[in-house]
Parts: sequence; structure tokens; C-alpha cells
Amino acid sequence: MRRRAPQTAQRDEPLRAEINVTPLVDVCLVLLIIFMVVTPMIRDGVEVALPRAARPAAIPERAGQIVVSVRSDRSIWVNEALVAPEGLAAALRRLNPQTGGREVLVRGDRSLPYGEVRAVFRRLTDAGVTRAALVTLRDDPQGRP
Repeated sequence: MRRRAPQTAQRDEPLRAEINVTPLVDVCLVLLIIFMVVTPMIRDGVEVALPRAARPAAIPERAGQIVVSVRSDRSIWVNEALVAPEGLAAALRRLNPQTGGREVLVRGDRSLPYGEVRAVFRRLTDAGVTRAALVTLRDDPQGRP
């Protein structure tokens, strides 16, 4: 048995080593589309229909902010935990013994009477909170929601 010698293929062009980026671009575009579809579905905190204001003051998001939400059924939520109205001060103290130094954002439902949201602010003051703000949405001049 004779073995044949391997034949070497001769090329006119030299070998070029290139990276094909097309699959990478395809994957990136698919991820971008997924994030664009999913992002509006992500909700932060308890769902509350916020009131609108023509020129609300901008409050930057910071780590450590406490969010107190008052829903239309008058239930009070601290961050994402339901609390009794009389237990609001205790819930704030559990989060941080020095709650007075932390910002508290109050998200009151627009269907509530002003007195209900004001009562929450009174409880915050009784709990020693010194920095609290009411969260609103910017009113659209064209009347769009």
C-alpha cells in the first residue's frame, strides 16, 4: 500500500484573519429591543396616580431615600411595605434610627383629599423627619397624559 502525499493547495491570495462583527451587532440590536420593550413595564414602588403640577421642583434620586406612598384607598406604604397609619413612625425608625437626616418622598394619590396627605406629613414630622417632599408629575402643556 502506497500512501499518497498530501497535496498542498496553492492560493492566489494570502490568508486574512478578520473578525466578523455581524453576529455581535445582531445580538446587541436584539438586546436593545428587549430592553426598550421591558423598561416601560418596570414599576418602581407602589402604584399611585400622582397629581400634576405645571413646574414641579426637580428632586434628584439618591440612595437612602424613603418613599411613603398613600394610595387612593388610604393605605400607607413605606417603600414597598404596607403599614398602619399609627405605625408609620415606628416603620421609619426601623429603617433608620436617624430618619430625620434622610429624605422622605411622599407619593399621594391625586384622588385623595389634601387633608389625607397632610395627615401623613404630620405623622412624618411627629416621627422626627425634617426633610420631606411631595412627588408630582410635570403637567404637559398639550394636555397629553
